[in-house]
Amino acid sequence: MSTFVDSIVTFLRAGYPEGVPERDYFPLFALLARQLTDDEVAQVADVLTDELLRTGHPTSGESIRAAIADITREKPLDADIARVSAHLAAGGWPLAAPHRAESGVD
Repeated sequence: MSTFVDSIVTFLRAGYPEGVPERDYFPLFALLARQLTDDEVAQVADVLTDELLRTGHPTSGESIRAAIADITREKPLDADIARVSAHLAAGGWPLAAPHRAESGVD
């Protein structure tokens, strides 16, 4: 996992200290897809899936994969995007697209 993806996961953990609720998967990955490459989104999904499996969480990785697939078919509700954006902002996520060159993160 790249340093950049690791920093994204750190923001997610800070914004969602109890874990990402299933209802936020779709808007979360829609937001991530706006700023990350497909490969980076997949890496974040892999980390979240691994964490779910390790903790025995009732939500499976299938929910995450379904949310990613939904991004290509649907647009999330503005209210959902606002809710997830608030969680990410609380975790320190820069809501403007992070500029990798300026941040020194690859």
